[in-house]
Amino acid sequence: MNKLRKFALVALACGLSGLAGADTLDMQGADAKNNVGPASGSSQASVEATYGAPIAKKAAVGDPPISSWEYEGFVVFFEYDRVIHSVKKR
Repeated sequence: MNKLRKFALVALACGLSGLAGADTLDMQGADAKNNVGPASGSSQASVEATYGAPIAKKAAVGDPPISSWEYEGFVVFFEYDRVIHSVKKR
């Protein structure tokens, strides 16, 4: 019985050793200081007045509804009709 307990402990230790791993997130080219596009909270009307008509508009999905407008160098995300985020295109 003692051998069985040792075997079980060794098997458990080997199984748990795989849980202590980590991944590296590659943020190459990303810089939080280089904000692009409109500021959060801007309305769709003010975005269009400032930046012109977008190249493409994606319809709202989800609850709350999230939509996006694509411009030449960035994409703007809206919740209802307000900017929640804008990101630089790669």
